[in-house]
Amino acid sequence: MAKRLVSGCLLSLVVIFSCLLVLGTPPALAGLDDDRFDGNIFGLYAGNGSIVPPRVTLADSLKQEKPALLVFYVDDSKDCKQFAPVVSRLQAPYGRAANFIAVNVDRLLLKSSYEPTEPGYYYEGLVPQTVLIDQKGKVVLNETGQVSFERVDDVFRQVFDLLPREESVELRRRQINEFSSELTNGK
Repeated sequence: MAKRLVSGCLLSLVVIFSCLLVLGTPPALAGLDDDRFDGNIFGLYAGNGSIVPPRVTLADSLKQEKPALLVFYVDDSKDCKQFAPVVSRLQAPYGRAANFIAVNVDRLLLKSSYEPTEPGYYYEGLVPQTVLIDQKGKVVLNETGQVSFERVDDVFRQVFDLLPREESVELRRRQINEFSSELTNGK
């Protein structure tokens, strides 16, 4: 009986201590509008963690003669956090035809010089920086800061010889529950 009482008291103390620990934990301090680190910005703010790490290197993309979109970023930048959804939105229509290479500048190897097959060759010291390299290895877009979806889309359309946005069907993602919605409509 005494053992039950002692184990019951110990269990109660553990539960009380756990509750105090949980209640005493401060909420997350990072957010979209600050320069605090809170994890992979593409997964958190763009809903697309597949961008990081990149599937191919810049050297491989150039060998394949496939366009590459380099996005230089850091995870603790308000501007990069706000730009992440634009990159994800661009990947939806162009992700199979072009390689998306997100480059965390905190992980760039510091060297005195880089080859054109290395992302560091194109980095200008500011984030976010967006560089689009066409199939022939020519830089067709190089801008820093917030770049609109439309601006990058226009250059992608030139690279792939597509109609201007005003003359073509809007590029958009499929509905996530396309199959489920068909089932609910009685099919």
